[in-house]
This record gives sequence, C-alpha cells and structure tokens, in this order.
Amino acid sequence: MRHMAYVPGVALLAALAAGCSAGSDGTASDADSKAGSPLVPAAPPGRYRTLPEPCRAVPLATLRDLLPGAAELPEDQREKVYEGTAAVTYDTDRKVGCRWKADSPDMSRNLVIDFERVVSYDPAVSDDTLAGEVYTRKESAAGLSPAATPGAGKSAGTATPTDSTGSAGSTGTSPTTDTPETSPAPGTPGAPSEGLEARVLDNLGDTAFLDDVLTRAGSTAQHRTVSVVFRTSNVIVTVRYAEQPTLVTKVPDSRELQEKARALARKLAETLSE
Repeated sequence: MRHMAYVPGVALLAALAAGCSAGSDGTASDADSKAGSPLVPAAPPGRYRTLPEPCRAVPLATLRDLLPGAAELPEDQREKVYEGTAAVTYDTDRKVGCRWKADSPDMSRNLVIDFERVVSYDPAVSDDTLAGEVYTRKESAAGLSPAATPGAGKSAGTATPTDSTGSAGSTGTSPTTDTPETSPAPGTPGAPSEGLEARVLDNLGDTAFLDDVLTRAGSTAQHRTVSVVFRTSNVIVTVRYAEQPTLVTKVPDSRELQEKARALARKLAETLSE
C-alpha cells in the first residue's frame, strides 16, 4: 500500500494561514478591516476609527453664545439645556449626534451637530473615497453640484456664490433655484444677502459647504436654518443652527447665524485633528 508523503513545509504554511485569518486581537477596529488579496491589496482605511462624544464636543462658552436664552433660565434648567440631548443611534462608532434648544421672550434657537464615520467594505474602495461620495450627495441635496461648470443652472447675470472672504468656491459650484431645500433666490424677501447664499467653503476640513434656508413654521413665524457640512478623511460633520423669532415681522439674520455656525464647525474640525 502506498502512503502519502508528509510535507512539513505545507503543514507550516497551512498553520500560518489559519492564524492570520483568525485575526490579531479581536478588537472592535477589526470590524472595519477590508480583506484584500496578494494580487489586489485592500485600499487604505480612513484616518478615524472612533467618534467624539457629541454632547461634550461643544465648549460651554460656545453654547452660552449660541443659546442666549438659556442664561435667563433657573440654574437647574440652564444646566439641562447645556447638557444637550443625544441622538438615538445603534452604533456609536459610526454615527452620533446631539441637539440643544433654548427659548427666550424674543426667539427660540436650536443647535444640532452630527458626526458620521464612513467605512468601506469594498477592498478596492478606500474609506476616504466612499466618504467623499457620501459628502457629494449631501452637497448636491443643498443645490450645489461639484460636477457643474461655473454658472450652470443659473440665470444670466447671477454671480458665482462666494464664501465670506469674497473668493469663489473652490470647485466652482453653483446653487440651483428650483431645489426646495435651498434658500430663496437673491433679491426675494428673506433671502440671504449676496455672498451669503448656499456655497462651497474654503479652509474647512477636506471639503465643506454651507446652506441657508428660510421657512415658515405654520402660517406665521419665520424660521431660518444654517447648515455647515464638512468632511475630514472618512468623517462627515454637520452643524445645523436655527433661529425662530417671536415677532412675526422679524426675519432671522443670515450673517449672524452663518458666522456662528462656521465658527463652531472650525472648532469641531480642530477637535478632530487633535
């Protein structure tokens, strides 16, 4: 009877392969790993493996500035406002958020921040690339199109949106006027002043944009929401800052809300970079 020869080298290779497939330490970060192959190595992972605690991400001094109505509340209620309310989420490694609200005799102000960590399970697609695609969809939903040529979709004579420094958006994007989620066209009642329209922002994360929307709550009060969205590697951050005045005739000021929302976005970007 012939017997199969035992080849020690083959057994050793099999054992090594089994050990590698079992994982190194079983930590949560292993769930983000993408399986490559010797011929096609996996795309690099994103920079971030965790997210900050959202309700602690905004400094108290900033909350006092953004929510002036809270200062008039009794101490216990004021502290509760500053604590914020965490968003309901089932995976705090992937998506977290927090919201704050403060009312005063003159107005109501709301602040919401969201952090989203994007992970690609396609070996050929990096986390950063997939995050860029997710971000682009958000930008398009605001009426901005990175693929558009300057001036596309706008009436003649309309200037390309600019950031607060007066320079054109870095990708030459422009808002459409028929998207209901975006601000009214310049010149209409309640529309942002020229230079404060929805636009791409410079010097914030890898890429960023701002949107400014004025709506009516019911049939009377006017409600303005400024959104700043930016991407840093595989994390997308959204800041939404809103005001609803008590007086029906008052229109929330775009410039003030935009400046404060952008300042907070810069603080969050700095926190992520630490």
